Amino acid sequence: MTDIRARFNIAYSAFTLDVDLTLPGRGVTALFGPSGSGKTTCLRAMTGLERFAGSYLEVNGEVWQDDSRNIFLPTHKRPLGYVFQEASLFAHLSVQRNLEYGMRRVPAAMHQVSLEHAISLLDIGHLLQRNPDKLSGGERQRVAIARALATSPRILLMDEPLAALDSKRKEEIMPYLERLHDELDIPVIYVSHSSDEVARLADHLVLLESGKVIASGATSDLMTRLDLNFAHGDTASALVVATVTAHDADFHLTSAEFSGGQLLLPQQAATPGQQIRIRVQARDVSLSLLPQRDSSILNIVPATVTELSADAPGQVMIGLDANGTRLLARITRKSCEAMRLAPGSQVFAQIKGIAILK
Repeated sequence: MTDIRARFNIAYSAFTLDVDLTLPGRGVTALFGPSGSGKTTCLRAMTGLERFAGSYLEVNGEVWQDDSRNIFLPTHKRPLGYVFQEASLFAHLSVQRNLEYGMRRVPAAMHQVSLEHAISLLDIGHLLQRNPDKLSGGERQRVAIARALATSPRILLMDEPLAALDSKRKEEIMPYLERLHDELDIPVIYVSHSSDEVARLADHLVLLESGKVIASGATSDLMTRLDLNFAHGDTASALVVATVTAHDADFHLTSAEFSGGQLLLPQQAATPGQQIRIRVQARDVSLSLLPQRDSSILNIVPATVTELSADAPGQVMIGLDANGTRLLARITRKSCEAMRLAPGSQVFAQIKGIAILK
C-alpha cells in the first residue's frame, strides 16, 4: 500500500472535525483552509497526542490506529516527524546536540536519513556549534526540520512552518522545503493558509472548511476548479509544469515547453530538460479571438473555454484548456459579452506575467 488513509470524527463543544481522507503515500499534501477549519486538529489526530474514539489512520500499509480493532500506537511509537510554527529547539543544547537528540530516538538499524544528509539538505553545517538563541528565525526553523528528519520518519507533519517568519525569512527557507520535496521519498502533510506556499510545494491539496473536506485532489486541478473559492479573487491562478528547452543569452530569456505550447521566461538557472513549476495568475491573462502579432506580450497560446463563473462585481472568471493544461483568465463581464464567450469558444490566452516557482 502506498497511500495514507485517515478517518477522524472529533467533536468539541463548538467545533467538529469530520474527515475521511485517502492521500498519496509520497510527495507533499497540503491541508488548506481558513483559521478554524480543522487543519491543525487533523494534524494532531495523526500524531496520536490525543486519542479520539472511532478514528482510523494507516500510513503506507502500517495501521497506527483502528478503534474497531482496538489498535492504537502511542505518539512515541509512531515513526513521524513534527515541525511546529515555532521551532521547538532545546535552548540549552547546541544545534549539533539538538540533532543528535533526534537521532537517539530511533534505533540505528532503522535510520533512513543520516545526520549528514539532513545537515546537507538544510545547509546548516556552519551552524552546528551555535545555540538556538544565536540563530535567525529561518535558521531555527531549518534546524527544527533537520531534527525532525533525523528521526527517520515515515511521514513528516508540518504545521504552518513559515507562519512565524517575515517575508524575507520565508523566501530564505522556501528553497530548502523544495529540496525536501525533490530529494526525499517521505510523504509530507503540510498545513498552510498561504496559496503561494501551496502552489510552490504541494502535489496534492485538501481544502477544509468548518471541519469538513470541501475538495481533495491534485493541486493543479483544484486551483482551477471554478466551483471552489480557491479559484476566485485576486490570488486565483493556475499551476503549469514546463520543461526547459533553451536559453537566449542575448535577450536573457529561457524557453520552456508545456502541453499548450512554448513559453518565454526571464532567464533561469535550470538546465535544458529540467522541469519547472510556473504559476500563472488569472488577472495576468487576457483573451483575444485572433492571435495578436503586434503586441509586447511574448506568451500567447491557443485555448478552449471550458467554463465561466461570476467573480468580483463586473468580473468573470474563465476556465481554459490549453491542450490539456488548465488555465484561468479573469476579464470584465463587458468584454466577455462583447466576445460572446461560451464553453467551446476558441480563444488565444495572452499571458502578461509569470511567476517561476521552482
